[in-house]
Amino acid sequence: MGEPRSPAAAKPRLVRCPACGGDSVYAPGNPFRPFCSQRCKNLDLGAWASESFRVASDTPPDDAPDPEAPLQ
Repeated sequence: MGEPRSPAAAKPRLVRCPACGGDSVYAPGNPFRPFCSQRCKNLDLGAWASESFRVASDTPPDDAPDPEAPLQ
């Protein structure tokens, strides 16, 4: 059997950046992980803050009129 590989000798894990689709190092040395850069991380944060990303819901918003209520 060979010697065990040290974590430092292992190849860094590359993942796809969720913002730009480029390569991103997924390791503690990348403070922006899973993003490749601070720019991509900030673009994603901005999209969430402006509500560009939404979770689908079957329930109507609280201010939507009740479809079963009689018309006045």
